[in-house]
Amino acid sequence: MTKSLPLVFTAPRRGKPPVHLADLDAAGRKAAVVAAGQPAFRADQLSRHYFSNLTRDPALMTDLPATGRQELVDAVLPELLTEVRSLACDDGDTRKTLWRAHDGTLIESVLMRYTDRITLCVSSQAGCGMACPFCATGQGGLQRNLSTAEIVEQVRLAAASARDGALGGPGRLSNIVFMGMGEPLANYNRVLSAVRQITAPQPHGLGISARSVTVSTVGLVPAIDRLTAEGLQVRLAISLHTPDDELRDTLVPINERWKVAEVLEAGRRYADATGRRVSIEYALIRDVNDQPWRADLLGKVLREHLGQLVHVNLIPLNPTPGSEWDASPKPVEAEFVRRVRAQGVACTVRDTRGQEIAAACGQLAAEG
Repeated sequence: MTKSLPLVFTAPRRGKPPVHLADLDAAGRKAAVVAAGQPAFRADQLSRHYFSNLTRDPALMTDLPATGRQELVDAVLPELLTEVRSLACDDGDTRKTLWRAHDGTLIESVLMRYTDRITLCVSSQAGCGMACPFCATGQGGLQRNLSTAEIVEQVRLAAASARDGALGGPGRLSNIVFMGMGEPLANYNRVLSAVRQITAPQPHGLGISARSVTVSTVGLVPAIDRLTAEGLQVRLAISLHTPDDELRDTLVPINERWKVAEVLEAGRRYADATGRRVSIEYALIRDVNDQPWRADLLGKVLREHLGQLVHVNLIPLNPTPGSEWDASPKPVEAEFVRRVRAQGVACTVRDTRGQEIAAACGQLAAEG
């Protein structure tokens, strides 16, 4: 057993992002405004523009004095992300954007319209250190953690884009999934701070329901337990990808530290504390993890560890160029679903999006 090993994932340091309103608590925001030479109450005005009006454009902040307005915005709401390019597909319902941070770091986010919601897939790190071999982000390694504000800014920009019709008509961003680049729980403090600002009521945050936020992890057990103790109502998603330790040691290398049973027990503690079902993410890979016996075993171990508090989200693999990995044939996928359900475990296939625009995490950034 290796539980005693410290949970430390050190990100290579690049240039530190400038401090932003979204990095700060209420007192910190006021202090930043005062440091910029303005009265403290301007912090509430800036928060309203940023979180409620979804803007950092000084020209739209007509309640601020014209003199010094630009300087105040530059100091407290510095530009964090610059769009490199956006690609759309699925009849305009999916839009993937490549962003460049202040230090040249590239990250991605994907905005998706469904019949009943608009969802943003957000990145929490530039790259990823978990080294899962079938993942484009994992193949590139970890560059650095994103700041709280860099995460929140992805959501703010997406909310503004949805409002302004980027998906073919005006809409409201309603759901956030931390399933973009990076392992969210390896950047725990910044991700948690971002979640709190995403879910805080306007104008102190973006006002998105915590129940509409999903935080994904490959299975960092101590961090799952920390999240459990937070008392949040976010959904926990565990990227399992196979129910047996032998294969998972290869597909998800962190499994050598925390085995399948340990990860699922941590998921059960989260479900018991929150009353929310845990989502099990399972990328179905041809001839690797799609065998009928693995479907039977998946259903069995999930029922044993999580009971009814679980849902399997089967993901047809979005292969990356030159990769040896490929998606399972549809008949194999259908049989896998049938067998998991036969064990009494809910199982659905995720709607695939964006294959023609390199929508697998990390592909667009890898292309530059």
